[in-house]
Amino acid sequence: MAHTLLVAGTASHVGKSTVAAGLCRYLADRAVSVAPFKAQNMSNNARATPGGEVGVSQYVQARAAGVAPSTDHNPVLLKPRGDGESQLVLDGEAVGHFEARGYYDDHWDDALETARAAHDRLARAHDVIVAEGAGSIAEINLHDRDLANVETARFADADVLLVADIERGGVFASLVGTLELVPEDIRDQVAGAVITKFRGDRSLLDPGIDEFEDRTGVPVVGVIPYDDPGLPEEDSVALPPVGERAVVGDGDGVADDESVTVAVPRLPRISNFTDLQPLAREPGVRVAYVPPGAALDDADAVVLPGSKNTVDDLRALTDTGFGDRLRAFDGPVVGLCGGYQMLGEAITNAAVEGTGDADRVEGLGLLPVTTAFSESKTVEHVRRELNGVGPLSGAGGTVEGYEIHMGDSTLTDTVARPFDGDGAATDSVLGTYLHDLFVNDTARDAFVRNTFESAGIALPEATERADSDPYERAAGLIRDHVDLGPFGLPDR
Repeated sequence: MAHTLLVAGTASHVGKSTVAAGLCRYLADRAVSVAPFKAQNMSNNARATPGGEVGVSQYVQARAAGVAPSTDHNPVLLKPRGDGESQLVLDGEAVGHFEARGYYDDHWDDALETARAAHDRLARAHDVIVAEGAGSIAEINLHDRDLANVETARFADADVLLVADIERGGVFASLVGTLELVPEDIRDQVAGAVITKFRGDRSLLDPGIDEFEDRTGVPVVGVIPYDDPGLPEEDSVALPPVGERAVVGDGDGVADDESVTVAVPRLPRISNFTDLQPLAREPGVRVAYVPPGAALDDADAVVLPGSKNTVDDLRALTDTGFGDRLRAFDGPVVGLCGGYQMLGEAITNAAVEGTGDADRVEGLGLLPVTTAFSESKTVEHVRRELNGVGPLSGAGGTVEGYEIHMGDSTLTDTVARPFDGDGAATDSVLGTYLHDLFVNDTARDAFVRNTFESAGIALPEATERADSDPYERAAGLIRDHVDLGPFGLPDR
């Protein structure tokens, strides 16, 4: 059976996903058979596998490990949809919408057995499993139902690597407090700790590390410098709160007056916002998450992202007059998945989404499309031929991505289609169900080029990026800054 290493955290957003991905690639580079695992994930950033949906981090970690992404890598997925309710996905298949109490009272045992069985299958097929925890392993109010941390550590008999983020301050208090609060049996499984996001002189940490190790007997096996390898974000913690504006990406050093801004409405129930990350890494491109009520005066293009609750997010936009501002906007507009549905004329059978009893909800009216919701859900990886039209004019060739959506969209008038059988486009507006559209060079390059042209700004010269492979960059953080000796992992 496999050796399981659980990457647990003192809090959310401390770098667990990056450490886990780095471990997967580091071990895979040494010909170790390794697989990622997260027993329970809560995220609206999902990816499609042949068996169904998984959280984006486990999809990325599987790619880092050199294995095909599978629902076994994330057997339990909770997708928040607002008002304290989440969609429950077991083994890749959606089984219903539940509030937290209903999930824990009626579905917890099923989730635990699903996770245990998935881990057992992985353990029989691989030498090492790199399991990622969720949030903090020290949430004492949740220890009797903490599937991703406590239960995983127990049923996998895992060595625990505790991760703490120094950037938020109080790193040693976080580490000591976490060790004090974890269940006693789990405390005995903690084999080492890692401090992440460090800036400055490493030697200044030594006195604190020495005292921490003396107090706890747990070695600090690494101090990882502040670095963003460029892996997709797992959850909306990385985004500004609803109602605030934030710019992602520095344009690769291109001056403001030589750059363009892509405005993205910060929907209350935004999902799969990782679709925008490839744009934020482009020279001269700044992605601005803006409140639904924000003006579009400083925007050069607009992208409507996906949503876990399309109808309610559409209403959030229309209530602020966003539709009027978007119709008056004269730059490129792209809608992805839920954003595509919003750009249409209407959504019918809207009550299927659990947003009241309305049968028809008016859309933003920029595309001649109506969408009919149904109980069935499309989850698939796709390859399509791109027809360069609208905001993607000039593009062509084969593109890859994935679809995760409810509902089917039908054209109400003759209009160009960016893909055979999918999407709709006018001269300046395009909608598609294809997630990861901008991961594809041909689509991203065309959108960026057309945005600069529409803004009347010269396209910056292409720049070479060193260490551009995010998996290798994550592996380098482990290789150069973490001592895995205490964990007894194979190193071939």
